[in-house]
Amino acid sequence: MSEIKTFGIIGGDKRQLFLAQSLLSDGYNVILAGFGKLREQGFDNLSGVEAAVLYSDAVILPLPGVRADKSVNAPMSTRSIFFSDAEQEVLCQKPVFTGMRDRLIRAYPKLDGAEVFDYAAREDFAILNAVPTAEGAVEVAMREYEGTIFGSRSLVVGFGRIGKLLAKMLKALGSDVTVCARKPSDFAYIEALGYRAKNTAALTLAHGYDLIFNTVPALIFDEALLKNTDKTALLTDLASLPGGVDFDAAQRLGIDARRALALPGKCAPKSAGEIIKKTVFSIIEEVNR
Repeated sequence: MSEIKTFGIIGGDKRQLFLAQSLLSDGYNVILAGFGKLREQGFDNLSGVEAAVLYSDAVILPLPGVRADKSVNAPMSTRSIFFSDAEQEVLCQKPVFTGMRDRLIRAYPKLDGAEVFDYAAREDFAILNAVPTAEGAVEVAMREYEGTIFGSRSLVVGFGRIGKLLAKMLKALGSDVTVCARKPSDFAYIEALGYRAKNTAALTLAHGYDLIFNTVPALIFDEALLKNTDKTALLTDLASLPGGVDFDAAQRLGIDARRALALPGKCAPKSAGEIIKKTVFSIIEEVNR
Protein backbone atom coordinates (compact mmCIF):
# COMPACT_ATOMS: atom_id res chain seq x y z
CA MET A 1 0.00 0.00 0.00
CA SER A 2 1.57 3.29 -1.12
CA GLU A 3 1.92 6.29 1.17
CA ILE A 4 -1.39 7.89 2.06
CA LYS A 5 -1.50 11.66 2.38
CA THR A 6 -5.15 12.36 1.60
CA PHE A 7 -8.17 10.46 2.90
CA GLY A 8 -11.57 10.69 1.25
CA ILE A 9 -14.35 10.22 3.82
CA ILE A 10 -17.67 9.51 2.13
CA GLY A 11 -20.89 9.28 4.11
CA GLY A 12 -21.51 8.56 7.75
CA ASP A 13 -22.52 10.54 10.81
CA LYS A 14 -20.79 12.38 13.64
CA ARG A 15 -18.28 9.55 13.95
CA GLN A 16 -16.90 10.37 10.52
CA LEU A 17 -16.75 14.09 11.34
CA PHE A 18 -14.64 13.39 14.42
CA LEU A 19 -12.58 10.93 12.36
CA ALA A 20 -11.91 13.70 9.83
CA GLN A 21 -10.99 16.13 12.58
CA SER A 22 -8.55 13.65 14.10
CA LEU A 23 -6.91 12.93 10.73
CA LEU A 24 -6.52 16.64 10.06
CA SER A 25 -4.91 17.15 13.46
CA ASP A 26 -2.39 14.43 12.53
CA GLY A 27 -1.41 16.34 9.40
CA TYR A 28 -3.37 14.42 6.78
CA ASN A 29 -5.51 16.01 4.10
CA VAL A 30 -9.20 15.08 4.23
CA ILE A 31 -11.90 15.36 1.57
CA LEU A 32 -15.39 15.12 3.08
CA ALA A 33 -18.34 14.10 0.92
CA GLY A 34 -21.92 13.14 1.66
CA PHE A 35 -22.52 15.81 4.30
CA GLY A 36 -24.71 18.22 2.34
CA LYS A 37 -26.94 18.94 5.32
CA LEU A 38 -23.96 20.54 7.04
CA ARG A 39 -23.49 22.90 4.12
CA GLU A 40 -26.98 24.20 4.86
CA GLN A 41 -25.72 24.98 8.36
CA GLY A 42 -22.80 27.06 7.11
CA PHE A 43 -20.08 24.47 6.57
CA ASP A 44 -18.22 25.21 3.34
CA ASN A 45 -15.23 22.84 3.41
CA LEU A 46 -17.20 19.97 1.83
CA SER A 47 -16.72 18.28 -1.54
CA GLY A 48 -18.68 16.09 -3.90
CA VAL A 49 -18.33 12.33 -4.02
CA GLU A 50 -16.49 12.45 -7.34
CA ALA A 51 -13.78 14.69 -5.87
CA ALA A 52 -13.43 12.48 -2.78
CA VAL A 53 -12.96 9.43 -5.01
CA LEU A 54 -10.63 11.03 -7.56
CA TYR A 55 -8.33 13.10 -5.38
CA SER A 56 -7.85 10.88 -2.34
CA ASP A 57 -5.17 8.26 -1.77
CA ALA A 58 -7.61 6.11 0.24
CA VAL A 59 -11.33 6.15 0.94
CA ILE A 60 -13.07 5.51 4.27
CA LEU A 61 -16.73 4.52 4.26
CA PRO A 62 -18.99 4.27 7.33
CA LEU A 63 -20.48 1.26 9.13
CA PRO A 64 -22.28 -0.12 7.23
CA GLY A 65 -20.75 1.31 4.08
CA VAL A 66 -23.92 0.95 2.01
CA ARG A 67 -27.62 0.54 2.66
CA ALA A 68 -29.93 -2.16 1.37
CA ASP A 69 -30.73 -0.07 -1.74
CA LYS A 70 -26.97 0.08 -2.57
CA SER A 71 -26.72 3.76 -1.67
CA VAL A 72 -23.85 4.94 0.51
CA ASN A 73 -24.86 5.15 4.16
CA ALA A 74 -24.95 8.95 4.32
CA PRO A 75 -27.61 10.23 6.77
CA MET A 76 -26.16 13.76 6.56
CA SER A 77 -26.45 13.92 2.76
CA THR A 78 -29.24 15.81 1.03
CA ARG A 79 -29.50 13.10 -1.63
CA SER A 80 -28.94 9.40 -2.11
CA ILE A 81 -25.38 8.57 -3.13
CA PHE A 82 -24.55 5.78 -5.57
CA PHE A 83 -21.10 5.07 -7.00
CA SER A 84 -21.03 5.47 -10.78
CA ASP A 85 -19.18 3.01 -13.01
CA ALA A 86 -16.37 5.53 -13.43
CA GLU A 87 -16.10 6.06 -9.66
CA GLN A 88 -15.99 2.31 -9.10
CA GLU A 89 -13.11 2.03 -11.57
CA VAL A 90 -11.16 4.63 -9.58
CA LEU A 91 -12.00 2.97 -6.25
CA CYS A 92 -10.52 -0.27 -7.59
CA GLN A 93 -7.16 1.51 -7.80
CA LYS A 94 -6.87 2.56 -4.16
CA PRO A 95 -7.49 1.13 -0.69
CA VAL A 96 -11.06 1.36 0.57
CA PHE A 97 -11.87 0.94 4.25
CA THR A 98 -15.46 0.10 5.12
CA GLY A 99 -17.74 -1.54 7.61
CA MET A 100 -19.49 -4.71 6.40
CA ARG A 101 -17.35 -5.37 3.32
CA ASP A 102 -19.60 -8.15 2.00
CA ARG A 103 -22.54 -5.78 1.70
CA LEU A 104 -20.41 -3.28 -0.26
CA ILE A 105 -19.20 -6.00 -2.64
CA ARG A 106 -22.75 -7.25 -3.23
CA ALA A 107 -23.81 -3.72 -4.11
CA TYR A 108 -20.76 -3.01 -6.28
CA PRO A 109 -19.30 -6.30 -7.61
CA LYS A 110 -16.61 -4.42 -9.53
CA LEU A 111 -14.86 -3.84 -6.20
CA ASP A 112 -14.42 -7.56 -5.64
CA GLY A 113 -10.71 -8.23 -5.83
CA ALA A 114 -9.80 -4.62 -5.06
CA GLU A 115 -8.12 -3.49 -1.84
CA VAL A 116 -11.29 -3.34 0.25
CA PHE A 117 -10.71 -3.76 3.99
CA ASP A 118 -13.43 -4.37 6.58
CA TYR A 119 -12.36 -2.54 9.72
CA ALA A 120 -15.54 -3.56 11.57
CA ALA A 121 -14.74 -7.27 11.17
CA ARG A 122 -11.54 -6.98 13.18
CA GLU A 123 -11.29 -8.12 16.79
CA ASP A 124 -9.44 -4.98 17.90
CA PHE A 125 -12.24 -2.80 16.53
CA ALA A 126 -14.92 -4.92 18.21
CA ILE A 127 -13.18 -4.81 21.60
CA LEU A 128 -12.62 -1.06 21.51
CA ASN A 129 -16.16 -0.44 20.25
CA ALA A 130 -17.61 -2.46 23.13
CA VAL A 131 -16.64 0.30 25.57
CA PRO A 132 -18.88 3.07 24.13
CA THR A 133 -21.59 0.46 23.51
CA ALA A 134 -21.62 -0.55 27.18
CA GLU A 135 -21.50 3.08 28.31
CA GLY A 136 -24.36 3.85 25.93
CA ALA A 137 -26.41 1.02 27.42
CA VAL A 138 -25.88 2.45 30.89
CA GLU A 139 -26.96 5.86 29.57
CA VAL A 140 -30.16 4.33 28.18
CA ALA A 141 -30.88 2.76 31.57
CA MET A 142 -30.24 6.02 33.41
CA ARG A 143 -32.52 7.91 31.03
CA GLU A 144 -35.39 5.43 30.74
CA TYR A 145 -35.46 3.62 34.08
CA GLU A 146 -37.43 5.48 36.75
CA GLY A 147 -35.22 4.28 39.56
CA THR A 148 -31.50 4.43 40.16
CA ILE A 149 -28.98 1.88 38.99
CA PHE A 150 -27.62 1.88 42.52
CA GLY A 151 -29.65 -0.74 44.37
CA SER A 152 -31.23 -2.10 41.20
CA ARG A 153 -31.26 -5.74 40.11
CA SER A 154 -29.89 -6.20 36.63
CA LEU A 155 -29.64 -9.14 34.24
CA VAL A 156 -27.04 -9.20 31.46
CA VAL A 157 -27.64 -11.92 28.88
CA GLY A 158 -24.39 -12.87 27.16
CA PHE A 159 -20.81 -12.67 28.41
CA GLY A 160 -19.01 -11.56 25.27
CA ARG A 161 -17.13 -8.29 24.80
CA ILE A 162 -20.09 -6.04 25.57
CA GLY A 163 -21.52 -8.26 28.30
CA LYS A 164 -18.23 -8.32 30.21
CA LEU A 165 -17.85 -4.53 30.19
CA LEU A 166 -21.52 -3.84 30.85
CA ALA A 167 -21.66 -6.15 33.87
CA LYS A 168 -18.56 -4.45 35.29
CA MET A 169 -20.05 -0.97 34.84
CA LEU A 170 -23.39 -1.94 36.39
CA LYS A 171 -21.71 -3.50 39.40
CA ALA A 172 -19.50 -0.41 39.85
CA LEU A 173 -22.68 1.69 39.96
CA GLY A 174 -24.10 -0.45 42.74
CA SER A 175 -26.39 -2.83 40.88
CA ASP A 176 -26.88 -6.46 41.91
CA VAL A 177 -25.76 -8.11 38.66
CA THR A 178 -26.73 -11.50 37.25
CA VAL A 179 -25.07 -12.68 34.03
CA CYS A 180 -26.32 -15.37 31.67
CA ALA A 181 -23.73 -17.43 29.80
CA ARG A 182 -23.24 -20.92 28.39
CA LYS A 183 -19.61 -21.98 28.88
CA PRO A 184 -18.23 -23.36 32.16
CA SER A 185 -15.23 -21.03 31.84
CA ASP A 186 -17.60 -18.06 31.64
CA PHE A 187 -19.45 -19.23 34.75
CA ALA A 188 -16.13 -19.34 36.60
CA TYR A 189 -15.27 -15.78 35.55
CA ILE A 190 -18.75 -14.53 36.40
CA GLU A 191 -18.57 -15.92 39.92
CA ALA A 192 -14.96 -14.78 40.40
CA LEU A 193 -15.97 -11.23 39.49
CA GLY A 194 -18.76 -11.22 42.04
CA TYR A 195 -21.80 -11.59 39.81
CA ARG A 196 -24.56 -14.16 39.99
CA ALA A 197 -24.56 -16.70 37.18
CA LYS A 198 -27.31 -18.28 35.09
CA ASN A 199 -27.24 -20.64 32.15
CA THR A 200 -28.66 -18.98 29.02
CA ALA A 201 -29.91 -22.33 27.74
CA ALA A 202 -31.99 -22.77 30.89
CA LEU A 203 -33.39 -19.22 30.93
CA THR A 204 -37.14 -19.79 31.09
CA LEU A 205 -38.11 -16.86 33.31
CA ALA A 206 -36.74 -13.41 34.07
CA HIS A 207 -38.43 -12.42 37.31
CA GLY A 208 -37.00 -10.11 39.91
CA TYR A 209 -35.02 -7.77 37.66
CA ASP A 210 -35.33 -4.04 37.17
CA LEU A 211 -32.97 -3.82 34.21
CA ILE A 212 -32.43 -6.49 31.56
CA PHE A 213 -29.84 -6.22 28.78
CA ASN A 214 -29.58 -8.68 25.92
CA THR A 215 -26.28 -8.83 24.02
CA VAL A 216 -26.83 -12.14 22.19
CA PRO A 217 -27.62 -11.83 18.44
CA ALA A 218 -30.20 -14.64 18.52
CA LEU A 219 -33.82 -14.75 19.63
CA ILE A 220 -33.55 -15.16 23.39
CA PHE A 221 -36.58 -13.19 24.57
CA ASP A 222 -39.28 -14.95 22.58
CA GLU A 223 -42.94 -14.80 23.54
CA ALA A 224 -42.62 -17.69 25.99
CA LEU A 225 -39.81 -16.02 27.94
CA LEU A 226 -41.45 -12.60 27.73
CA LYS A 227 -44.55 -14.05 29.37
CA ASN A 228 -42.27 -14.90 32.30
CA THR A 229 -40.59 -11.48 32.41
CA ASP A 230 -41.68 -8.79 34.86
CA LYS A 231 -43.68 -6.03 33.21
CA THR A 232 -41.95 -3.52 35.46
CA ALA A 233 -38.53 -4.34 33.97
CA LEU A 234 -36.78 -2.23 31.35
CA LEU A 235 -35.57 -4.59 28.59
CA THR A 236 -32.81 -3.22 26.33
CA ASP A 237 -31.65 -5.16 23.28
CA LEU A 238 -28.06 -4.38 22.29
CA ALA A 239 -27.68 -7.23 19.79
CA SER A 240 -27.21 -6.55 16.10
CA LEU A 241 -30.20 -7.09 13.82
CA PRO A 242 -32.39 -9.07 13.83
CA GLY A 243 -31.71 -8.83 17.57
CA GLY A 244 -32.66 -11.04 20.48
CA VAL A 245 -36.11 -9.75 21.45
CA ASP A 246 -39.55 -10.36 19.93
CA PHE A 247 -40.64 -6.72 20.07
CA ASP A 248 -44.15 -7.43 18.76
CA ALA A 249 -44.73 -9.88 21.60
CA ALA A 250 -43.23 -7.46 24.11
CA GLN A 251 -45.64 -4.76 23.02
CA ARG A 252 -48.63 -7.11 23.27
CA LEU A 253 -47.53 -8.14 26.75
CA GLY A 254 -46.96 -4.60 27.96
CA ILE A 255 -43.21 -4.96 28.49
CA ASP A 256 -41.03 -1.88 28.04
CA ALA A 257 -38.53 -3.18 25.47
CA ARG A 258 -36.04 -0.90 23.72
CA ARG A 259 -33.80 -1.59 20.76
CA ALA A 260 -30.47 0.22 21.20
CA LEU A 261 -28.38 0.02 18.04
CA ALA A 262 -25.30 2.00 16.94
CA LEU A 263 -24.78 3.34 20.44
CA PRO A 264 -21.15 4.40 19.86
CA GLY A 265 -22.23 6.79 17.11
CA LYS A 266 -25.06 8.18 19.22
CA CYS A 267 -23.46 8.33 22.65
CA ALA A 268 -19.74 8.69 22.01
CA PRO A 269 -19.10 9.74 18.39
CA LYS A 270 -15.70 11.27 19.17
CA SER A 271 -14.39 8.04 20.70
CA ALA A 272 -16.04 6.00 17.94
CA GLY A 273 -14.31 8.10 15.28
CA GLU A 274 -10.96 7.62 17.00
CA ILE A 275 -11.56 3.87 17.09
CA ILE A 276 -12.16 3.80 13.32
CA LYS A 277 -8.95 5.77 12.74
CA LYS A 278 -6.90 3.52 15.01
CA THR A 279 -8.20 0.40 13.29
CA VAL A 280 -7.61 1.78 9.80
CA PHE A 281 -4.05 2.69 10.72
CA SER A 282 -3.50 -0.80 12.15
CA ILE A 283 -4.62 -2.30 8.83
CA ILE A 284 -2.29 0.01 6.89
CA GLU A 285 0.63 -0.91 9.16
CA GLU A 286 -0.01 -4.63 8.76
CA VAL A 287 -0.29 -4.42 4.96
CA ASN A 288 2.94 -2.42 4.71
CA ARG A 289 5.06 -4.75 6.83
